[in-house]
Amino acid sequence: MAESTTEKGKLGEDLAARFLEGLGYTIIERNYRYVRQEIDIVARDRDVLVFVEVKSRRSLRFGEPEDAVTERKRHHIRRTAEGFLHERRIKDTECRFDVVAIDETRRPAEIRHYINAFM
Repeated sequence: MAESTTEKGKLGEDLAARFLEGLGYTIIERNYRYVRQEIDIVARDRDVLVFVEVKSRRSLRFGEPEDAVTERKRHHIRRTAEGFLHERRIKDTECRFDVVAIDETRRPAEIRHYINAFM
């Protein structure tokens, strides 16, 4: 039976979460939603709060996974991060945006981590 897009996305996010934990990140929340938008992973890297967008591709027909993090997508991620900070009354905390790209056309899958990928 074919996997749904949601199931494929969850598998990619699971892989990204394990990868980040292996780097010493602490996962705070997954699939945080705010006003119909979502951030895949919210984590802490030492004293920095990190909002992580995960993109997986099983085919490069539409480009590399990280190419899907368009300016529009970055805008939505920034707004959603603002919602996270507002809801939790977090102030005076350094934040950044990372992207984890998972290229499943390779065996094993290749994981590319872009730290501070955008502002």
